Amino acid sequence: MARTFKVMAALLSYPESEIQAAGPELKGVLAEEALLSAGQQARLGHLIDQLESRDLYDLQERYVGLFDRSRTLSLHLFEHVHGESRARGQAMVDLQNVYGEHGLEINAKELPDFLPLFLEFLSILPLDEARSLLGETSHVLEALRDRLRKRKSIYAAVFRSLLTLAQVDANADQPEIQTEDEEPDDLEALDKAWAEEPVTFGPGEAGCNVAEKMLEKMNLPAAPAAPARG
Repeated sequence: MARTFKVMAALLSYPESEIQAAGPELKGVLAEEALLSAGQQARLGHLIDQLESRDLYDLQERYVGLFDRSRTLSLHLFEHVHGESRARGQAMVDLQNVYGEHGLEINAKELPDFLPLFLEFLSILPLDEARSLLGETSHVLEALRDRLRKRKSIYAAVFRSLLTLAQVDANADQPEIQTEDEEPDDLEALDKAWAEEPVTFGPGEAGCNVAEKMLEKMNLPAAPAAPARG
């Protein structure tokens, strides 16, 4: 088990006063477990420093602007695989059952595929198993890292570190992702972005299906694939 995953979950959670107060503890866990390089710890330290020192309302506004307003930056993993299809719902039910079997209780307000919740789950697993499961989401993590880096967001450091924890080369060439990556600045553009087709990762229709592979690793039946759109 590795508490570093809990630190990552906290850094990707909606900023609250409790997280602001936990800055020294978060840094201490990263240093004690040393699963990340000193350079990566320093970059995460910059984010932790911001969470500690900046106005909470401003931090919350930044978080919502990044992760809640843009579908392409959604922290819900299966959103990037199944969109709003029925297959996503079944995958989430299966994942929630896995959480329950491991004693992880889910707040009724949160969906099982929310990345901070998934990271909390990984923190209670043996490290090798946690790395393997995290690696099954690597295409999602890579896309989010690149999109945040394009926006010059400090949150990109979190996803770079997650790729390191998953033992994925953060600088390797990645398959092209066939989605328009824009940051809508008006309601009409935002509605259009959320009406687009689900994101598909990997080469063509036979690319990496994150949800199915995650469930296979957990010895669960995969949700049926959503029918292709014409």
